[in-house]
Amino acid sequence: MENMAEEELLPRQEEAAQVPTPAPDSARVPAPAPDSVPASAPTPASAPAPTLALAQAPALSPSLASAPEEDESKRHISIQRQLGDLEKLAFVTEGDFDSANSLNSDNLDAGNKQVCPLCPKEKFRACNSHKLRRHLQNLHWKVSVEFEGYRMCICHLPCRPVKPNIIGEQIFSKMGAHYHCIICSATITRRTDMLGHVRRHVNKGETKSRYIAASTAKPCTEILKETDTDVQVCPNYSIPQKTDSYFNPKMKLNRQLIFCTLAALAEERKPLECLDAFGATGIMGLQWAKHLGNAVKVTINDLNENSVTLIQENCHLNKLKVVVDSKEKKEGDDILEEGEENLGNIKVTKMDANVLMHLRSFDFIHLDPFGTSVNYLDSAFRNIRNLGIVSVTSTDISSLYAKAQHVARRHYGCNIVRTEYYKELAARIVVAAVARAAARCNKGIEVLFAVALEHFVLVVVRVLRGPTSADETAKKIQYLIHCQWCEERIFQKDGNMVEENPYRQLPCNCHGSMPGKTAIELGPLWSSSLFNTGFLKRMLFESLHHGLDEIQTLIKTLIFESECTPQSQFSVHASSNPNKQEENGVFIKTTDDVTTDYIAQGKRRSNEIITNLAKKQKTDVSTEHPPFYYNIHRHSIKGMNMPKLKKFLCYLSQAGFRVSRTHFDPMGVRTDAPLMQFKSILLKYSTPTYTGGQSEGNVQSASEDTVADRVEMSVNDKAEASGCRRW
Repeated sequence: MENMAEEELLPRQEEAAQVPTPAPDSARVPAPAPDSVPASAPTPASAPAPTLALAQAPALSPSLASAPEEDESKRHISIQRQLGDLEKLAFVTEGDFDSANSLNSDNLDAGNKQVCPLCPKEKFRACNSHKLRRHLQNLHWKVSVEFEGYRMCICHLPCRPVKPNIIGEQIFSKMGAHYHCIICSATITRRTDMLGHVRRHVNKGETKSRYIAASTAKPCTEILKETDTDVQVCPNYSIPQKTDSYFNPKMKLNRQLIFCTLAALAEERKPLECLDAFGATGIMGLQWAKHLGNAVKVTINDLNENSVTLIQENCHLNKLKVVVDSKEKKEGDDILEEGEENLGNIKVTKMDANVLMHLRSFDFIHLDPFGTSVNYLDSAFRNIRNLGIVSVTSTDISSLYAKAQHVARRHYGCNIVRTEYYKELAARIVVAAVARAAARCNKGIEVLFAVALEHFVLVVVRVLRGPTSADETAKKIQYLIHCQWCEERIFQKDGNMVEENPYRQLPCNCHGSMPGKTAIELGPLWSSSLFNTGFLKRMLFESLHHGLDEIQTLIKTLIFESECTPQSQFSVHASSNPNKQEENGVFIKTTDDVTTDYIAQGKRRSNEIITNLAKKQKTDVSTEHPPFYYNIHRHSIKGMNMPKLKKFLCYLSQAGFRVSRTHFDPMGVRTDAPLMQFKSILLKYSTPTYTGGQSEGNVQSASEDTVADRVEMSVNDKAEASGCRRW
């Protein structure tokens, strides 16, 4: 009887909520709360209680709307914890809540018809309880997506707008099935897409608990330290798709190379106006200003508003004054009063990089966009000062390393294939694009160094103003003939005349012995030197001066590669000049020597010094390193044990060829020896696999006479082979 009385009082409570009149005392009997009754043992009196909550908010789940944490993020009724919670929603029909309140669990077992809470009436009619339970389990629960104890069931309600189809005079709108995301309330049609959508939320750290806290709390930041410079980064800082301010710790080597370049340039003239066109967190510009001080005037630019704010905060974190729109920020003065000295001023700008480089002139410009940098080269060379430096970092390695050849053709206008020297090929492609952009602005370039590593391609060039320099630069862009059989390569000869048989330029004879077309044309590429030995030695001195130990090994490799001499030939001995320092056989010029050779007073050098520099470049052409390199494993002989790389370099040097290692490939050998002589020397000093006790060089086989003849031919024809110029 008490249950009957409570069931009669529930409709009166609902009417009292609708009509603003005082209810009688008998209607004020409190109903049992849904949280106080355990879900495992439902009673007839507790069944109508969640229906009242659903009557007030039919789009919410009764099991989710009660928790205080879940009140902040209202979830759809298709998101439930258990199948029983989904079955309870069958009491609620669209528009008839009074009849739903009169039902109880006894009526559910008696066979009364209920409707599906996740399907419209047109799709699924009212049915018995056992049929509805089977429908919910097979069509909604089994295809659900689970996340942190919840099930996101498929929903057929008209929650998602669908474009209607007009057929004749009638309009049909298809009810599309979809899922409701528990985190962002997005509607997604396919289950596989929903799984990927939830996975992306997890990768971003937007789980159920963190997502609620993120709406009220400020996203946490992290402070990293690199080269005595503190930088504040955002969450997911190493993933460019998930953050506005991208910071890649793997690019530390790149930043140190750029710093040594700027430090070497600062010894020529002071002060330098430097630009970091794509600041992101501002780590590179902060290192310039903090370690070089008043020798540089740093400008950090970024188009993103959040990145500009983060750059300003990082400047204050490193006790640097920030200048925005030619006005010093007062916050910087407050920080400097704490006892820290002013290390320099940094100007932070928010504009497009092309616009900024058109408006202002700079002595040093660094371009490091996300991907290719060809869209910013014309603006960079428009206002760069004479004898200034432009550094370009390209991270589109998929196109430069011949994995996406159509992209390389679209961005750089080059035809490339995957070769054994693909990294140097990528560096020459970027230099050729830089040279063409400089020539369009009546400027020439001098390549200081080019580095191609796993994650980036870095090219640093010095700008030479004038049409004469531009013409000389344009002549160094040539096409390359590459043999696909033996991978021999050579640059095409200068001239406008059509070659009758281009295969004659190749040192190999694959075209005569192999059927079909054996060679392809690659390019256009930069055909001149990729390194400036003097500038690299100054960079090594700056790395020693500033304590950059990680970069010194790479710079030493670049120096030996530029001179094309093996490192083992150098001996450590005392230097007679006190102004020179020696590090592992490399003489490093100090400031006095640099001043004599490079520095001129003022912003620009005189015409006499520029003329002397051009003459010095012409005399250094004969000592340029040979182009490209050979991989010793690529040309190994099957069934033979190759000699050690250091010993093989000595064997090539003893044969009269220039030889060195290369940073492009750990097992690469840069030499001016043709491929035939390279293979013959490699074969001579290789041992058969089955003769493990024999020493290198004592090969007892039937082909010993042939190998000796090949080596003798390589020594006799050395002068003739070295005359085959490759650029």
